[in-house]
Amino acid sequence: MQFEVIDSPSEELVSWLEQKIDDYNWQHWEVKQRLPLAVTVRDDAGEVIAGAAARTFGRWLLLDTLWVSPDYRGQDLGSKVLASLEAKARERGCVEVLLDTLDFQAQPFYLRHGYQVVWTQQAYPQTGCKFFMTKQL
Repeated sequence: MQFEVIDSPSEELVSWLEQKIDDYNWQHWEVKQRLPLAVTVRDDAGEVIAGAAARTFGRWLLLDTLWVSPDYRGQDLGSKVLASLEAKARERGCVEVLLDTLDFQAQPFYLRHGYQVVWTQQAYPQTGCKFFMTKQL
């Protein structure tokens, strides 16, 4: 056997390892489908000014990203994007949402929309923290 610690692994290696975990997980999970989901908001010129990316998986909506352009913040776009995402997740049979957000990001936004902090990772990545939040749909 030969062990190697790689400071800058190739994306190909990282993807290969992730695929091996996915292959194992799919053999054991009762849910066999993870469907991508996204919402975009475009301005009159067709530029994306807000959006979100997520996945539905069994009874869960896994919210990966929600972003609003700084020029459009405070105009309720984030709330509308979130509501659209949650509505589509309900159509797909989801009853819960899971997300994470950093202390300088959107925790107050999600709290206003009914999310609860279920776990906080302190000292992440050094002096901040990361909130893991859920909501019943």
